[in-house]
Amino acid sequence: MRKWSFVLVVALILGAVGVVSAQAREGWTCPDGFQGQTLSIYNWSTYVAEDTISNFEALCSVRVIYDVFESNEALLARLRTGNPGYDIIVPTDYMVSIMIAENRLLPLDKSLIPNFANLVPELIDQEFDPGNMYSVPYQWGTQGFGYNIERTGEPITSWEQFFAYTGPVAWLDDMRATIGTALLLLGYDPNSENPDEIREAAQYLIERGRGVVAIAPDDGQAYLERGEVDVVVEYSGDIFQLMADCACDTYGYAIPEEGGVIWMDNLAIPVGAPNVALAHVFIDYILDPQVGADISNYTAYATPNQAALDLGLIEEELLNNPSIYPTGDILARLFFIEEVPDAEIYYLDAWDEIKIRLGRG
Repeated sequence: MRKWSFVLVVALILGAVGVVSAQAREGWTCPDGFQGQTLSIYNWSTYVAEDTISNFEALCSVRVIYDVFESNEALLARLRTGNPGYDIIVPTDYMVSIMIAENRLLPLDKSLIPNFANLVPELIDQEFDPGNMYSVPYQWGTQGFGYNIERTGEPITSWEQFFAYTGPVAWLDDMRATIGTALLLLGYDPNSENPDEIREAAQYLIERGRGVVAIAPDDGQAYLERGEVDVVVEYSGDIFQLMADCACDTYGYAIPEEGGVIWMDNLAIPVGAPNVALAHVFIDYILDPQVGADISNYTAYATPNQAALDLGLIEEELLNNPSIYPTGDILARLFFIEEVPDAEIYYLDAWDEIKIRLGRG
């Protein structure tokens, strides 16, 4: 399993204060010449601060069209039918690799992204995009359990508890992560390309899906908040946002004890983008330390911005939370999704069968 160097990264994040450039301290200024233009963004939901987009519009005197997708597979499927006009997309690590292989991303001109220098060094030049030719880190985090402790009566911290729970639950509509977790629990590589192992993982999930009332498209926290389910599998920040909004002790989040998914999302420019120049400007804006910190403080995902960390812009409550910035022993149990082009059809078929058998197709 691919681990990258996240143990080193988290040690660096939690313990180091570096030298911050004068540019990082001064704040971000929009280059001239973009007034009146339009930028179209395709991102995950609940994934920017409340003023991230409006501030960019004001600073550059531009208009932003902002659409959301619910999964990496939905993003890829949309682009495979042709780019309808998006300038910025936000694929996860393995999906960047797939899109590079399919020639769906434009190379970046880093001379137009001076704030690239603000990134945590250990988070760049990853094997899914060597040299960051096509993408830059945006946010990173985990998948785990969001739960209503008033309903469950105890924290849900393991897959054994989750699958044994008799109340209503929701899974995340993430094909590779869900099947990968089943593969892990069966003792296989969570990125297996073996069709027999993938089918066994599908059957494992089907046998444990009796309490599933929804396979949620990146909105499991809403099911939890509405009381439709007691436990969800969701992205870490979505649950921490719910907890912050509630300002109560009703909800909790846990990274599974047996292991689970860790991921890094990235900013990229798709082939066919109508405003490539403004897309580069937006990427540079996001990598400003204050802008990046505002996003991470609002979404409760981990920042890849070293300058934001060095300037002390990340809220300490978030920085010291091991469910947001996991420590080494937790990281050792987590896995990344990897590109498996020869096995894609096996995962698609397995996921279709799981949804049909659970009545969630």
